[in-house]
Formats: sequence, structure tokens, C-alpha cells
Amino acid sequence: MRGAALSGTAPSGTAPSGTAPSGTALGGTDLGGTALSGPVLRGGAISEASPPSRVRRSVTPAVRRQAPAQVVAEPGPVLLAGVADGPSLSAHRARFGALPTPDLDAVLSAVGAAAVAGRGGAGFPFARKVAAAAAGKRRHVVVVNLSEGEPASAKDTALALLAPHQILDGAEVVARALRTKEIHVVTPQERPAVADAITRAVDERAAAETRGGRGGPRWQLHSAAPGFVSGQAQAVLELLAGRPGLPVTAWQPEAISGLDGRPTLLSNAETWAQVAAVLRLGPLRYAAHGTFAEPGTTLLTLPHESDPDTAVVVETAYGTPWVSVLGAAVDRPVLLGGFHGTWAGAGVLAGARVSRVDLQQQGLTLGAGVVLPLPTGQCPIAFTWEIVDYLAGQSAQRCGPCRNGLPALAAEVGRLATGNPAVSWTRIAELVGLVERRGACAHPDGTARLVRSMLTTFDDEVGMHLAGRCGR
Repeated sequence: MRGAALSGTAPSGTAPSGTAPSGTALGGTDLGGTALSGPVLRGGAISEASPPSRVRRSVTPAVRRQAPAQVVAEPGPVLLAGVADGPSLSAHRARFGALPTPDLDAVLSAVGAAAVAGRGGAGFPFARKVAAAAAGKRRHVVVVNLSEGEPASAKDTALALLAPHQILDGAEVVARALRTKEIHVVTPQERPAVADAITRAVDERAAAETRGGRGGPRWQLHSAAPGFVSGQAQAVLELLAGRPGLPVTAWQPEAISGLDGRPTLLSNAETWAQVAAVLRLGPLRYAAHGTFAEPGTTLLTLPHESDPDTAVVVETAYGTPWVSVLGAAVDRPVLLGGFHGTWAGAGVLAGARVSRVDLQQQGLTLGAGVVLPLPTGQCPIAFTWEIVDYLAGQSAQRCGPCRNGLPALAAEVGRLATGNPAVSWTRIAELVGLVERRGACAHPDGTARLVRSMLTTFDDEVGMHLAGRCGR
């Protein structure tokens, strides 16, 4: 893995635990009040309810339940280019030039030709979202969502701290093309350094507009409460409307009817940064990285195995072999897409390349770019249980599948992890079916996806646990 030592030995260009890689502009960055005292475990050891002679009683690996205390990142080819110059507007403009001013047709043409898709998890084509918003007759709204509710993700955090103007450029260019000056930026309360960085960047832009005698956009900053579901689009819209920032059922896409019923163009930070890169470089230069089908790069968040309080962010071109990203860990099971993601079995990624399309064809998802190799010697069932237990406590408590279904599912997966003889594969599968596509938001679906993936990817391990044994 570049930027992290999964095997305990730092590869070339990677710093030892607790330090930033050589040439990294963001190293050991304190996110403010989020430092963990150590691995966060649920009760320390696997439940004593398990038969001690048959089920391994080792401590499960740490499943991060808070934002990382530190983020390290390497300079990258596109979004993280020039980060060594610092995050200021003057450094940004010196490297990339003035803000582009394309009209709406030019924006649609460029992002469509570059096949820009959302980086928040759903992967929806950005050009289609812009076109849907543009068709609306009411005044448009542009929203930058920096609320990374998932503790395992740090890519948007890295962008905010290293290259905030990449994000804001994308939002401003599109807002100007839509002829709106209303831009909202949502930052996470649990990562105050992000809010500080964005506030400084917005103030810099406002000062530059004043000096230039130009009227800039109205930047409105908001703070999302901590929580896994706080970053969902509908939760963000609820926050902007002055209500609790919790997800609700969406009857129409926000690009058609979002804030106050107006067409709302809401995307996460990386998406806006990718848009800025395309509009600045043009589709052809942008496509110098990546593949014909998937041009450009993507940001990945990986664990720093020798320092559990640190997340590692790398910018990777599509088409890059996974072995170049993961190193020896490519032969382990890997959780892709984070806590709402899917398991790739041991060695599945060994001959594969970074590609959202290829992963989808295998029933896998890259989601928001979280890549979690299973720590060596750890039980994937226990690891999944830790995540499901966390997710059960992170619901909005607004519908039955979340209030009742997820705790029941977590309890059943816990029985499986601890070798409880009362557990049943059929019961787990039944609970998955009961919460899928029945919730008020996507949270039950994502949790069900993770459990279903565990059942199919680790069928041998599941069978052993049903028999009261653990193979790890």
C-alpha cells in the first residue's frame, strides 16, 4: 500500500507510524477533539457467552467509531497536485490560474465527456444531475457536502485541509453557470479542522472578490451533527431547512425538488473537486489519467495498520492494479466501500484494477472510496459484527427497520460471531430481507448489504461459526 504500512514495514515513500510520508503536505494533522485513546472495541473481548473451548476468544480488531485523529495524504496527479504549495487561494491561483467561466452548455459537455460520476457512494452521473437541476424553473441551490459521517472515510477531510479551493472552484463554476449565487457548504462537527479550513478559504475568496470589485457568490456555512447518517443527502437538506439533520424519505431527487422545493445540486467534496479539474484541464487532458471507460482519478481512504488512529488518503488513477494500492494486503479479504460496503474475498483483487464498473460486475462497490483490508489473523465474522453493532446505534430512529430491525440483526450477527448455538443462518437472512428496501432512508439497505456480503463471501467461516468453531 502506498502511504501506509499494512504489513508493519513502511514501503518506499511511507513514513513510520505517527509521521507523514515524505513530501506529504498533511501529516499528523489534528482534527480537533477527535483523538482516540486507543483501539475502540466493543466490550474488549468476544462475548463470554460463546463456548470457550470451541470459539476463539481473541480480541476483535479495532473498528473505528470516531473520526480519525490524524490523516496523512500523498500529493496526487490531479486533485492533490501542488498541495506542497499550501492551501491558500494565492498558491492555488498561482498553480491553476483564474477561475474558469464556462456557460451551462460547456459545463454539461465537459463533465459528460469526462464521465464524471458522484464520489459520495451512489456514483450517479454528474452531467445528468446538472441537467435535471437546470431544467427547474425556480431559483437553483448549490450544496457542497463535506459531512463524512463514516468514521472510516477521510478523503473529503484531506481535500478540505489540503486543497479547499479545488472543492470551492467546482461549486462556484457550476453555480455561476446556473446563474445562482446561493452556495451552501456543510461541514462535520466532529472534524472542526474541516470547518476551520473551509471558513478560511471562503474568507479568502470573499476578500479577493472585494479587491477585484466583483460580486461573488453567497457562501453559507453549516455544521452537521456527528452521526453516520448525517451525510445523507436528505439529512443535509433537513439541516439546511432548519430541522434536525436526519434523513427522511425522498419523494423526488433533490436536483428536481430539494431545499424548499427548489432544484438543488448537492454533491460531496470530491465530486466538486473533480468537476473543477475537468473544467480547468478539459476532458482530453483530464483523461490522461485513468482508462477510456473511466477517465480521471479517485480518492481512496485506507487504514494505517501500524497506527490505528491514522487514516491514509491516496489519489489513484482508474485502471491502477489493486496490488499497487494494497501491496501484500491484496491477498487478504478487503471491505470495499466502507461500513455500507461489500467484502471482496481473499485474492479477489489480486489480478484486478481499480474500476467502479468492474467491481459492480462482481457485485462489489467502491462506494465513497473506503478500502479496509481485514487485519491478518482476524475473524471476518467478528469484524463484521463490530460494524453492524455500530451501525445499529447510528440510525435516525425514524422507521421500524432502523429502530427494531437493525438491533435485531446486530444481535443475531453477534450470536454468530460468538458461536452461540441459538444462532441460525436462516434467521440472519430473514432479518436482512426484512430491513432491505423498507426503510425511510438508505441506512438499513447499506447495513443489509454488508451482512449479505459477509454471508456469501465467508460462507466457510459462517459454517464454522454455526458449528461453534472459528477458523481464525
